[in-house]
Amino acid sequence: MQKVTGLRKRDGYWCYRFMVAGRQYSGTTGLADTERNKKAAGQFLDERRREVRMAGVDMHSEKLDFATAAGFFLLYCKDVKYRAKQSSYIRLRSSFGSLVAFFGAAAVAAIDPGMIDNYKHWRIADHGVKDVTLRHDLHALSLFFQHGMKQRWCTANRVREVEIPSDKEAVRNNVLTPQQEEKYFRVAKTMVDKAGRPNLYDLGRLMLNQGCRPEEITQARKDAFDLIEKTLQINKGKTRAARREIYLTEESCQILQSRMGSPGDYLFPSQRYPDRPLIKLSKTHDIACERAGVSFIIYDLRHTFGTRMAPLVDPITLAAIMGHANLRTIMRYVHPQSEEKRAAMERYQAAMKRGQLRVVNG
Repeated sequence: MQKVTGLRKRDGYWCYRFMVAGRQYSGTTGLADTERNKKAAGQFLDERRREVRMAGVDMHSEKLDFATAAGFFLLYCKDVKYRAKQSSYIRLRSSFGSLVAFFGAAAVAAIDPGMIDNYKHWRIADHGVKDVTLRHDLHALSLFFQHGMKQRWCTANRVREVEIPSDKEAVRNNVLTPQQEEKYFRVAKTMVDKAGRPNLYDLGRLMLNQGCRPEEITQARKDAFDLIEKTLQINKGKTRAARREIYLTEESCQILQSRMGSPGDYLFPSQRYPDRPLIKLSKTHDIACERAGVSFIIYDLRHTFGTRMAPLVDPITLAAIMGHANLRTIMRYVHPQSEEKRAAMERYQAAMKRGQLRVVNG
């Protein structure tokens, strides 16, 4: 049974305890401390926490600050909008880290296009973010304003009045070289958790071998792995195409087989809560990159797989392997080199000379 932070058993009842703004709140849910009542007790805890946060806050005031409103927006995203897509919620929450740091004390209703442009400059000049990161931040802010208009926190979505990096500019095109790959994995292999598991190394090798998204691997359960058939079933994904069966390389089979002895039902269990999957390894990845003297995000391992695989298979097969719903998306991973295009034209010309191609005029 999953642990619910803030709940505890006392005198035969489920009781709660949590902190808000430096003050502790505690009490009883009135529910007997049985496993059957645990979910209901968790819901009671969530409602009580919301009541405390709402106390004394005028959500329709023109002075409502961004940090407070952002907290309620993230709760809505976690519990409602992205309830079935927690990975999407985690990405959104990541963007709000910088958004709250910049707009925190500003009144939501007072945020204008000029302030948003200042945010863009701050993220680029002070943090050196790429267009793809800035686009994600502004998309998150736009969702906030859309929700805020429904809640009467503001009257317009000011993000629509600023320039946002286009899809073309925001797409990453970072393929690891063999030298970068060797340096990174040499360091990653030495980074183990308290149980001695090389989580970062295993995740990275699986992404590079199979082209999976990181959360598809970390959220995979042990019963999804079939050593005999050499397959892994991806049961969770952001689209229907993402839910698929992948065929494993020999190295991938060895890695997954070595993880079958870990506690819990997941191939990548959380160290603190073994009955939950590992959430992310971004901080560990950043440390590994710094030690190895390389710079890339962990998702670039998936991009590297797609680019390396593209010359070997047709785009439809590549889309199926990587879990893409359309060919437009898969083209982001296809970057033919000059020599590949030249070789293709030479094959085409040779076929014409052999009479295998017929040119029809008109």
